[in-house]
Amino acid sequence: MPDSTICPACGARNSCTLADPRTVDQPCWCFEVSIAPGVLEALPAELRDKACLCPRCAQVEAPLQAAVKDAPIP
Repeated sequence: MPDSTICPACGARNSCTLADPRTVDQPCWCFEVSIAPGVLEALPAELRDKACLCPRCAQVEAPLQAAVKDAPIP
């Protein structure tokens, strides 16, 4: 079984909050972005729906960084 904390495309940590028991009650970063269907379809079928992609492989790294930069400081 694949490690749910590892990106199935590149092997880097995927930053999935749902895969980490310490943060499982928090929404994952991927809930807030749109991942192009072609990105997911490029994965081998046996790796799909097993673990989150990392932001870089999901091709959403830049929008996520911009959102964090623009977020208000509590």
